[in-house]
Amino acid sequence: MRDLHKALGDISSIRRQMARSTEFRGYGPATLASTGGFALLAAALQALWVPDAENHVAGYLGIWLWTAVLSAALIGAQMHTRSHRVHSGLADEMIRMAVEQFLPSAVAGALLTIVLVRYVPQQLWILPGLWQLIFSLGVFSSCRFLPRPMVVAGSWYLLSGLTCITLGDNRALSPWAMGIPYGVGQLLVAAILLLAVKEGSDEH
Repeated sequence: MRDLHKALGDISSIRRQMARSTEFRGYGPATLASTGGFALLAAALQALWVPDAENHVAGYLGIWLWTAVLSAALIGAQMHTRSHRVHSGLADEMIRMAVEQFLPSAVAGALLTIVLVRYVPQQLWILPGLWQLIFSLGVFSSCRFLPRPMVVAGSWYLLSGLTCITLGDNRALSPWAMGIPYGVGQLLVAAILLLAVKEGSDEH
């Protein structure tokens, strides 16, 4: 029985090693592009319904948090089905690895939002920039098992976040301070993934 447990442990270790050395293809370009569209749509809705975001913080947060939840749910569902199709037996390990890479930044962003809303609401203008900076860290963390050009997308979110912070006031709560960075950023991610898929097909 001990030998059986050891063998199963060795197999699990080998699967993890294989997953770490394999490029993750569970993110679909069309799905990522859709989330960019969600960001632009959310910006348009904010401009229409919450033009004075600094005085209607709940409405502002509601739009963007629901956009994030919807985008994450869509990506998660598609990642599950696509990974099992593309990675077959390694799918579960690959999905776990992808989640482990991005989850810390998502949790940090959520906790930061709660702290700012609860304790320093007068500084909420800094949230869009911080969200983008934290998102960039998640992208950079994921770069080791994604196509190399993905570092460009991480750099985009880093620069857009810093740009939002340099505004230094409630202008950072403009709908386009979120819509443009995430709309363009997710379309950039989708383009990088699509290019990687085409290059992989050409190699075969």
